[in-house]
Amino acid sequence: MTNVVLDTSAILALLKGERGASKVAGVIADASVCAVNQAEVISHFVHLGAPLEDIQAMLGALPYTVVPADDALAWEAGGLRSVTASAELSLGDRFCLALAKRLGVTTYTADKAWRDIASEAGVKVVLVR
Repeated sequence: MTNVVLDTSAILALLKGERGASKVAGVIADASVCAVNQAEVISHFVHLGAPLEDIQAMLGALPYTVVPADDALAWEAGGLRSVTASAELSLGDRFCLALAKRLGVTTYTADKAWRDIASEAGVKVVLVR
């Protein structure tokens, strides 16, 4: 069962052992991640030079559920543009928020700017650091 949605920054904090990793570790077994955010994590490690096979093994060991980005989620994420523009959130950020909104759960992020738009976006946000 999904109780939280993880943002890319929260997953990276966990995988890189950064501040906030323990908060993410505490909820990861009951978490979901949008496929768009999964792609951002993969892209991050590809940019660092990691082989795809290693990235796949690393992410495959994590117990979260990856949720596809469907048409309805795309509309929700796109519609959040006006709400999130002032905080300069990315498309991936909006997909994460849209998924949390769809599931009616809290989202975990390391991005402090989310605090400013959470209420207007209709999503509860937990900052991991």
